[in-house]
Amino acid sequence: MTELSLQERYAPGSACFGCGPANEKGLRIRSFARGDEYVAEWRPEPHHEAFPGVLNGGIVGALLDCHSNWAAAEHLRRRGGLERPPCTVTADYSVKLLRPTPTDTTLRLSARVVESTEDRAVVEASITADGKRTAVCRGTFVAVKPGHPAYHRW
Repeated sequence: MTELSLQERYAPGSACFGCGPANEKGLRIRSFARGDEYVAEWRPEPHHEAFPGVLNGGIVGALLDCHSNWAAAEHLRRRGGLERPPCTVTADYSVKLLRPTPTDTTLRLSARVVESTEDRAVVEASITADGKRTAVCRGTFVAVKPGHPAYHRW
């Protein structure tokens, strides 16, 4: 049996463009906890390109944002001893494009929580293609409570 990703386990009905398992036209990234690191592999398609052979920068940002958000949610779940991760949203994130991200290979996403409190986590993440980092991200992700418009909508 195939291991369920964090998204498939905790939000199988999510329609999020970046990570929603139920969005047939989305990116459908699948994040996995490996100790303190969160990893995913994703393969671009031609319609994700900015121009032939190079991934669109917005797609790069969406991959890093969603993967980092799930890293934060799972970290906060573990930290709080919770059965399910809290609903987390992006408070801020910044992406640095280090070099063009190629589309002819499988991309590796990696994320680590570098700071956290009870209701927020700062995550550093990267995309690697063929052993070279192509983009990095640092973002803050916050657990929201009932009444927030995004509360468990992913």
